[in-house]
Amino acid sequence: MPDVKWAMKAREFINCNCAYGCPCQFNAMPTYGFCQAVAGMEIESGHHGDTKLDGLRFVGIFSWPGAIHQGGGEAAVIIDERATEAQRGALLRILGGLDTEPGATIFQVFSTTLEKFHDPIFAPIEFNIDVDARTSQLHVEGITDGRGEPIRNPVTGAAHQARIDLPHGFEYAIAEVGRGWTKATGPIKFELADT
Repeated sequence: MPDVKWAMKAREFINCNCAYGCPCQFNAMPTYGFCQAVAGMEIESGHHGDTKLDGLRFVGIFSWPGAIHQGGGEAAVIIDERATEAQRGALLRILGGLDTEPGATIFQVFSTTLEKFHDPIFAPIEFNIDVDARTSQLHVEGITDGRGEPIRNPVTGAAHQARIDLPHGFEYAIAEVGRGWTKATGPIKFELADT
């Protein structure tokens, strides 16, 4: 059992290199045989033990040479510069998959697939998200810049709403699916367009 109890409710924008919807959510292989992703989160409410995490943001930049579950990946984590030392330590433990039962959270699962963890970065994180509208913007100066928008109907151009429902998911229960453009220019470099 983990020694420290923690909980987090957050809004999340993830842009990966695969086709819309992300095949790994359906236990399928990555669209192009490898996985690259940028994930930004803003904590609505949360704590790690007695340390409050409300309002803080963090970003993860990931790259795997094959499917996530095959391992060999690397990660760079950016923590909101507004976080206190205690909050930074708490977030690094959570994001490192510590204080979590095996398989219980995306952080713990991902931690088992990573070979390289870049040193954490503490920086201002600009993050805006409207989950219902499927729009988002994420910016960390010199490290990543991304945006999300609704998938468009190829005939009419109208916004298309798609949702994934995973009752037993370790990342989320329900996700609105959109498309994104993201450039990672920090310790892990790649560019995603309309994915």
